Amino acid sequence: MEAVLFDFHGTLAQVEDPVAWVRAGAQQCGVDLDRGRATVLADRLVTAGRAGGPLPHRVPPHLAEVWADRDLYEHAHRAAYTGLAATVAAGVDGLADALYDRLLRPEGWQLYADTAATLHALRAAGVPVALVSNIGFDVRPLFEAWGLADLIDAFVLSYEVGRCKPDPAIFHRACGMLRVDPERVLMVGDTPADAGAVRAGCAVLVLPAADPGRANGLAAVLDLAAVDR
Repeated sequence: MEAVLFDFHGTLAQVEDPVAWVRAGAQQCGVDLDRGRATVLADRLVTAGRAGGPLPHRVPPHLAEVWADRDLYEHAHRAAYTGLAATVAAGVDGLADALYDRLLRPEGWQLYADTAATLHALRAAGVPVALVSNIGFDVRPLFEAWGLADLIDAFVLSYEVGRCKPDPAIFHRACGMLRVDPERVLMVGDTPADAGAVRAGCAVLVLPAADPGRANGLAAVLDLAAVDR
C-alpha cells in the first residue's frame, strides 16, 4: 500500500460520553444538571438522534429534507441535529444548539488510543494519508487542536466535495489528491459505506468501533502498509 485513507468518526475518534455531552451542553446554557437527570436526558437525546451516535429511531417529517442532505450542506447538518434534539423536552433553553456546538470543539471528541501513534508512524514512513468523511462540518480545527493536522495530507469531506461514501467518486477524489492509484491505496473505516471503496479499486480494512479512548486496532494498518511500529 502506498497511501492510506481514513474515516473519521468511529475510526480515528469517537464522540464523548453522552452524559458528559449533555452536562457540558447544559452548563453552556447556564444550567448545572445532576447526573441522574443528565442520564435520562442523554438516553432520550441519543434515541432522538445524536451526531456521531446511532441513527435516530425516527426522523420527523419536517426534518426529512435536511436529514437527507445533512452530509452535503453545513446548514442542513446543523438543522438536522438541532432539530432532532429539539424534539426532546429538556427544559433547558438553548440546549439543542449548545449540544451541536459541542460537536464542533475538540472537547466533544475522544481520539482512540492508537490514533496518534498510527498517524505518526505513517508520516515517518512517508506514507501519505487522507481523511475521507461523510460529514457536514469542518474537522480541520479539531485536528489542529490535537496537534495532528500536519499528519493529514488531504481532507476529503462530503459537504465540500458534494459526494458521500459509498460513492466511488469520493474515494477517487481522495486518491487523486494524494496522487496515488486506487489499486495502491488502503481505505480504513468502520461501516459498509467505507467498504464502498472497493468499488473505487481500493483495498479496505473495516474495524469495529471501539469505546471512546480505547485502542481501535489501527496498528493493523501499519502491518498492511509494511510500516515499522
